[in-house]
Amino acid sequence: MVTCTPRSSTAPWRRALPVIGLVAVALLSACGSSSKKPQPAELPAVAALMGTQLVWSAQVGEGHASLAPLVAGGRVFVAGGAGNVAALDAATGKDVWRLNLGTPIAAGVGADGQTAAVVTRNNQLVAIADGAERWRVRLPARSFTAPLVAGERVFVLTADRVVTAFDGKTGARLWSQSRPAEPLVLSQTGALLAVGDTLVVGLAGRLTGLNPDNGSVRWEAPVATSRGTNEVERLVDIVGPVSRIRNSVCARAYSAAVGCVDASRGTVVWTRAAQGTTGVHGDDRLVFGSESDGRFQAWQRATGEPAWSIDRLKYRGLTAPLALGRVVAVADSRGLVHLISREDGSEMTRLTTDGSPILAPPVLAGDALVVQTRNGGVFAWRPQ
Repeated sequence: MVTCTPRSSTAPWRRALPVIGLVAVALLSACGSSSKKPQPAELPAVAALMGTQLVWSAQVGEGHASLAPLVAGGRVFVAGGAGNVAALDAATGKDVWRLNLGTPIAAGVGADGQTAAVVTRNNQLVAIADGAERWRVRLPARSFTAPLVAGERVFVLTADRVVTAFDGKTGARLWSQSRPAEPLVLSQTGALLAVGDTLVVGLAGRLTGLNPDNGSVRWEAPVATSRGTNEVERLVDIVGPVSRIRNSVCARAYSAAVGCVDASRGTVVWTRAAQGTTGVHGDDRLVFGSESDGRFQAWQRATGEPAWSIDRLKYRGLTAPLALGRVVAVADSRGLVHLISREDGSEMTRLTTDGSPILAPPVLAGDALVVQTRNGGVFAWRPQ
């Protein structure tokens, strides 16, 4: 049985407050435009309504959007595109272990605290335990989504919309489930997570619940339906990350919709048209995300009704967000992390990194906010 523990508490970020995420997307076909991109507006002076402290930093090597930090078992697992994989102590940022696989990495890291897994650019799934390679197997297609390590198994979603389960100790293939595929897929992180004893995966515009023991389909819930006159317009893949609160899973269908699904019953609670291309995050009351132009907004989790939106971060290349306590963190292509109020989107403070783009969403490690930049810098802040 696959199990999933609740998200770490965000209470320190709540106490620190006074009273009061665009990843570049590349289609596997060549699509382009010669029009000049709109320039982001100048940011006002930092509000600094809450205090933060940079508590540690590390370096893992240049990365890309499919290499996102992952927190498990008191460790922050990170990878660089050239082949470095590391487990960092979440409290200090020091190496627990570090391994160079000697080959470029395409997607990762997935981990359960002990076993970590990545996918290389030559389509090999590699499992690592205690800083040593445990096994590797070749996949039939590329993958842009970090493997899921859970229940002593490793689950992989490949770009051909096939989900495969492997034995976590030996790498033996246990089962594979394929769904109908469109001609195009996104070179972007998808959705793959455990909700109780169900494996939830994004396949085309649907969230699909699978039996993790054999891959059989338990339910399918459409977030968006393919429409349009050409293959690009009909592309509605689910993009990660998603927001899970107990049995509620909220997700974005690429450039089409945002919606929430009851994963215990496999039913759609609501969907709403939205033009964003990065994932969402949220809490028990709100879901947060940005549109493709950088307009950042919140929806009511229960109904999908808009709660608020802000325009001051438009055209800044926002990541998917991270909700933590009374603030929402979202990073941008200029290497900045914006902490904004959960209640109305007003600015609380702004954090700086090494100045290179932040392509993957922030994560929470205990009481520390962690981001990884394209240049490979890993930065952790705590509230004061």
